[in-house]
Amino acid sequence: MSKRSAGILLFKVEDGSPQVLVVHPGGPFWRKKDAGAWSIPKGEYEPDEDARSAAAREFAEETGMSLTDRELSPLGEVKQRNGKLVTAWAVEGDFDPTALRSNEFEVEWPPKSGRRQSFPEVDRALWCDPDTAREKLNAAQAEFVDRLLDLLRTTGRLPR
Repeated sequence: MSKRSAGILLFKVEDGSPQVLVVHPGGPFWRKKDAGAWSIPKGEYEPDEDARSAAAREFAEETGMSLTDRELSPLGEVKQRNGKLVTAWAVEGDFDPTALRSNEFEVEWPPKSGRRQSFPEVDRALWCDPDTAREKLNAAQAEFVDRLLDLLRTTGRLPR
């Protein structure tokens, strides 16, 4: 069975222009990677877990921002090249990237050194326009930006 992740695409509309929040994975493997390496705040969840609740939990763990009592709009699911299925929701809000507070994980680094080091799950957050987001995001997750734009057009938030 494929691994599953759930996440949230935070957005805002300023002067008629949409912006989305993307995050960069932490750790030594991702340090010098940019285009195609970013993600929406997301994380894996168990088969018996509610995906929407997992998305809100993972967003809070990766950013430090709680989204309790926010209306989440479904953006559907995509399948990444590695086979992982990612389900996402959109929510409007604001976030200060300098306030990023991510959980940490531990890994042996450098490899085969016997030393373990802690790294943040997410080391950077960035507000960007849809075109920049599509360049930075994992290729499959870029679809969520297009779905968000369709949703904003459908609800009259953006011109058709």
